[in-house]
Amino acid sequence: MNEEITVQSIVKTLQKRWFFILVLTMLSMGIAAMVSFFILTPIYEAETQIIVNQKSYDNQQLVGAQNVDTDLRLINTYNVIIKSPAILTKVIDKLSLTTTPERLMNQIDVSSASNSQVVNIRVQDEKESRAVEIANTVAEVFKEEIPVLMHVDNINILSVAKSSENAAAVKPNKILNILIATIVGFSLALVLAYIMETFDKTIKTERDIEEILSLPVIGVVSNIESQVRKKSKSRGNP
Repeated sequence: MNEEITVQSIVKTLQKRWFFILVLTMLSMGIAAMVSFFILTPIYEAETQIIVNQKSYDNQQLVGAQNVDTDLRLINTYNVIIKSPAILTKVIDKLSLTTTPERLMNQIDVSSASNSQVVNIRVQDEKESRAVEIANTVAEVFKEEIPVLMHVDNINILSVAKSSENAAAVKPNKILNILIATIVGFSLALVLAYIMETFDKTIKTERDIEEILSLPVIGVVSNIESQVRKKSKSRGNP
């Protein structure tokens, strides 16, 4: 029974406070659109792929599937090395970037598919061209430095990041932001309207009396002053 009353009260609130709810919802949508389109800085993403194999020797006993299995176990190590200061410091120097290895690390995501020797390097930046340069340079520096850090010299760059004239920003997701703001705005407006309706004890219509007293209204007393004025006007009195 309580659940039914709650639903009825919500419907009643929607009916009585629909304009307030609509205005607040539209306001939330407008703010989200303004922030997404005009305030938040677009972020672009570039990606390059590399494949890493162990250094091979003539007297090496591990061959075939065993060699590949060893490479797969080392993928996580390579992922850590790519984002290490040993690599990123050289990337910063090569590109003359005004950043630190720690900040650059936050722009880079290194991943690999399950049971795959392919390493994906994704870089996000405010400038699409700079994201491309960083992604490609990280792959090149890693290729140069990994033989020194580990016994690996079989490194191939599968794909390089490329600039595009019509590159689309990956952040912010404007449509998603507006959708979330609409839902949040509507929910907040509904809660506020319900609170306003709950604490508003004033009687405005005959229907309010019926709901409070649970009794039907059998008569209405009209405004005497307004009736007197109407009669005076009909008689021509000022």
